[in-house]
Amino acid sequence: MKVTIYHNPRCSKSRAAIKLLEDRGIEPEVIEYLKTPPDRKTLERLLKRLGIGPRDLMRKTEPVYAEAGLADPNVGREALLDALIAHPILIERPIVVADDKAVIGRPPERVLEVLGIL
Repeated sequence: MKVTIYHNPRCSKSRAAIKLLEDRGIEPEVIEYLKTPPDRKTLERLLKRLGIGPRDLMRKTEPVYAEAGLADPNVGREALLDALIAHPILIERPIVVADDKAVIGRPPERVLEVLGIL
């Protein structure tokens, strides 16, 4: 099983998720999404696997969320995707993908769900 984690090394939850995986002998492919942001196609694939919309993937406490007016319910899907691409800091983390499943690792133990451990 290939496991990928969209990771921010400054995030304690993200670091904890990697440790949980490694403690189980899983060496995930690590994508530091702030250095290598996902493109639109990748974001769409992640959202589909997560079963959520773009607003649900956003970190609403980030200053850019308010500054860009993203809390406005009239902001459409395409504009939200554009914002996630332009400002990857908005992407909730960590995201762990295993095969066709994905989960946001908050709390970090949720990453075990995609492995069939929980």
